[in-house]
Amino acid sequence: MFAQLITPIGGSLVLSFLVAAIPVALVLVLLGVLRRPAWQAALAGLAAAFIVAVGFWQLPVHLALAAAANGAVFAAWPVMWIVLNALLLYNISVRAGYFEAFRAWVINHLPNDRRVVLVVIGFCFGALLEGVAGFGTPVAITSSLLMLVGFPALEALVFVLIFNTAPVAFGALGVPVTVLGAVTGLPTTALGAMLGRQLPVIALLLPFYVITIYGGWRSLKALWPLLLAAGGSFAAMQFIASNLLDYALTDVLSSLGSLVFTLLFLQVWKPKPDAEFAIKDEALHGAESHSKRNPWSGWLPWVLVSVIVIVWTNLNIAAIGAQSIHWPGLDKAISITLYHAKPYAAVYGFQPLATGTAILLTALLTAMLGRVSPGALLGCIGATLKQIWLAVVTVMSIVALAYLMNYSGLAYTLGAGVAATGHFFILLSPFLGWVAVMLSGSDTSGNALFGNLQVVAARQLNLSPILIAATNSAGGVMGKVISPQNIATGCSVTGMAGQEGKVFARVFIHSIVLTLALAVLVIIEQYLIPWVIPG
Repeated sequence: MFAQLITPIGGSLVLSFLVAAIPVALVLVLLGVLRRPAWQAALAGLAAAFIVAVGFWQLPVHLALAAAANGAVFAAWPVMWIVLNALLLYNISVRAGYFEAFRAWVINHLPNDRRVVLVVIGFCFGALLEGVAGFGTPVAITSSLLMLVGFPALEALVFVLIFNTAPVAFGALGVPVTVLGAVTGLPTTALGAMLGRQLPVIALLLPFYVITIYGGWRSLKALWPLLLAAGGSFAAMQFIASNLLDYALTDVLSSLGSLVFTLLFLQVWKPKPDAEFAIKDEALHGAESHSKRNPWSGWLPWVLVSVIVIVWTNLNIAAIGAQSIHWPGLDKAISITLYHAKPYAAVYGFQPLATGTAILLTALLTAMLGRVSPGALLGCIGATLKQIWLAVVTVMSIVALAYLMNYSGLAYTLGAGVAATGHFFILLSPFLGWVAVMLSGSDTSGNALFGNLQVVAARQLNLSPILIAATNSAGGVMGKVISPQNIATGCSVTGMAGQEGKVFARVFIHSIVLTLALAVLVIIEQYLIPWVIPG
């Protein structure tokens, strides 16, 4: 069994930390500074991780290849299987006229103000899609909807990426929280409740933050009642569901609650008309001339996918035919030195009826209800494959990088370095989750990687284990903003494929600002209002 090395560079944790950070830094520089396409940045990071892991952390080549392959396969199925079918649903909806009908509904039933549309679609509706599908799907679909009402592609992607932070920690009916409890040994009810006392603060502020970026202080002053209604209703339901009901229901209840409450609020309050933010004439005329369906029918694909996925998950249909495959040559071939030589399991769970299959069923039902011909359906499949293949390469590469860093010990060196900073750790704790999710694109994976490490460090420093474990997940939410997986999927649909670096550069600073805001909140909760910590 290969024992992971923590300080292979001269026995120094500082030097080892700096070398271990090279693959992550390379991805960030290629995307954010050199503006390279995401697939190039991901492949370069993977190559760098392979060299560092084999050359310095002494990971045997066959284990390095097995780790990367395990990550790539997991990225393909179930992750990109979800995204592939979600984009197929999107293309079928466009072909059947449901997307144009949705645009007509937006124009007919919302005020003629792009800022209002941004809040309703980017924030409220996007949160619902994150709870149902995730993995970049809401970014792709909501940015496309925003473009239909006149948003440039870059602006649409930037804003929905920031909004996408609100629901991530409770996605897929609370799976990230369940995994966090499993790896830390802490009660999931307490972890869910703690997240429900951190993230609602961020959710409440998000609409104010994004609208200020988009429209300045004038827009903030003009729209603050709407922003309070959208962010406040989401935050309130997020707190109530996670603390008083069941954390597994948090995403569904908070997103639906916010969407319904915000739409009802707009029936009694409307902003003053502002010509600068009016929906452009070409979008208005496009909706009038191209929409051949009743505008309300535009909701059909999204209501259908929500219902099917929720039922699918509650009935645990994904477990039918599921197989646990112990990855050849990798399962328990490595011991985690930082966790008392615990054998590193490498078990790949293959589920032929995973969530992506539920979305495929929705896509086929939508095609049938929309009377899409077999030839047109094949055309949608072809268009989807053309759109998604570069995103698939990107995601498989970036997740392979994440797995290689985990199994080689590079990730644990980074974690040990952050944990060794003493009481500065409480400021840096959110950034551990941030790095993990930036690479893997999954809050669940981030919790599996660093959740236990955060708890060990918290106990050594007399910090609340519940608070710090939850902070790992909340910090990961902020890393989702700059995840190459999210950005690549969004760019593949909006016509910005190859321009992921431009998007990354625009959202990077916002990701850092939100993570720092979370760190300040954690410090306040630990030292000034510790009574908010469960237990």
